[in-house]
Parts: sequence; C-alpha cells; structure tokens
Amino acid sequence: MFGLIAGLSAMFVTGACIGVGMTALCNASSTLDNMEENWNMKKMQDILIEKLTDTATIPTKGSSEAAGVDLYANIDKEISIKPHETKKIGTGVAMKLPEGTFGAIFARSGLATKNGLRPANCVGVCDSDYRGEYIVPLHNDTEEIQVIKPGDRIAQLVLTPYIPMNFIEVKELEETERGTGGFGSTGE
Repeated sequence: MFGLIAGLSAMFVTGACIGVGMTALCNASSTLDNMEENWNMKKMQDILIEKLTDTATIPTKGSSEAAGVDLYANIDKEISIKPHETKKIGTGVAMKLPEGTFGAIFARSGLATKNGLRPANCVGVCDSDYRGEYIVPLHNDTEEIQVIKPGDRIAQLVLTPYIPMNFIEVKELEETERGTGGFGSTGE
C-alpha cells in the first residue's frame, strides 16, 4: 500500500503540482512523505496504552500474522444483550496511536458468526488524538439473548493509515463516463 502512496507522492513532487487547485494535492503529497517516514510497514509500531482499571486486559494477537488485536470486555458481571439490542461494552483501556493512523474496530469473525454479535456501527473509528476509553457498542443480530462475560474478546482493533483530506469548493466537477450513476448503476 505504501508503495502506491510513495508512487503517487513521487508523481506529485515531480511535476504534477501545477495548475489551479493543485495546492491541496501538493500538500497531501508532503503529508504522505512525512507519514511514510514515520510509518514503517516492516517494523512493529509501539502503542502507548493506559489501563483505566486494574481488571483491564491489554489487547493481544491471535497469531503472529494477525492484522488485528483482540479487545477484551472490562465488565464486573455478565451483560445480556437482547435480540436486536445494542449495549456499550468498555475495554478499560485508552491508547495513543501514531499520527497519521486510526484504530479501526471490526467484529471478531467467531463472535459474529457463532453469536451474531458485531459492532453496531459496523466499523468503529478511533482517531489518533482520542484519549478516552475504547468502548465497543455490540449489537445482537440474532433472535436470542447473547451474553458477554468479563474478559471475553469482543472486537478486534486494526491500526490503519489514512490520507488527510482538504476540501476545495468548485462550481462543478469534471464529467466522467460513469457520471452520477450509483447504487448498482454499473451492473448487477
């Protein structure tokens, strides 16, 4: 992924930064260069983490090549989630993520397929400047009550880079072959 970003970055720096409205692209290129310097895909990223309670569990990886780390329920007693209900489950941890990244909170595949539990917002976004407790709103998609016990693995966190955006208002956008077609307009 960073090869693509580096290629785009090089393209912007070597001459594509000409013309009206291209300032934002040049600024994005500079930000991408800085992000790539700070982000080494081959090197483990150190994440500062604070346990907000004595019972909180530091996230763990399920395997050496796992993309995400498991987040654990930091609750005093079992929590029942009724059918089609959402309950916020605290993890008892706060983190400082590297600048230029965010924490994407995804469902754990086993919990989703076996118990019908998933984050209510489908994918949570934890910004790098957020310092509060990581809380997962678990939604029950089944017709049965589901139970979360203290220490259960409830979601997974994936550290993800992003490209900053700057909006430039224009009178109209250039035409494309697709145009304004959406929601299935390109085929079944």
